Amino acid sequence: MTSRTLVRKLAEFAVTKKATDIVIIDLKPISSATDYFVVCSADSEPQVKAIADAVREGAKSIGVALWHSEGYQALSWVLLDFVDVVVHILLKDAREFYNLERLWSDAKLQRVEDTGDRVRIRSVTSTRARKSRIAKKRAP
Repeated sequence: MTSRTLVRKLAEFAVTKKATDIVIIDLKPISSATDYFVVCSADSEPQVKAIADAVREGAKSIGVALWHSEGYQALSWVLLDFVDVVVHILLKDAREFYNLERLWSDAKLQRVEDTGDRVRIRSVTSTRARKSRIAKKRAP
């Protein structure tokens, strides 16, 4: 399974437990650590655990092994490392504080939307790319 297919599947597993504000960060062009991040929010610690468990179980059901996990004790930020894809599940306050999207703003960002009958993934221009394009337009 390609990392592109895997990232989509893992995001879909997060959707099943009502994860919100799900984004996929494409790190392939800028980092050798992993290909993608999935970053999503939860409203409560039990929901963080439910999302993490759904992603773990979903990955296992498609034959993908979890390499490493962190954060199951505190449940404010759970990290699930599948080597090519790392899933971050954060409480909303932690998500705002750490702001992973800003930290990795050079990367391509995709937003995951649950339309009810299917999951859509749409590209979003990174903040730095948008600012760079605007600056070029303003330059003499």
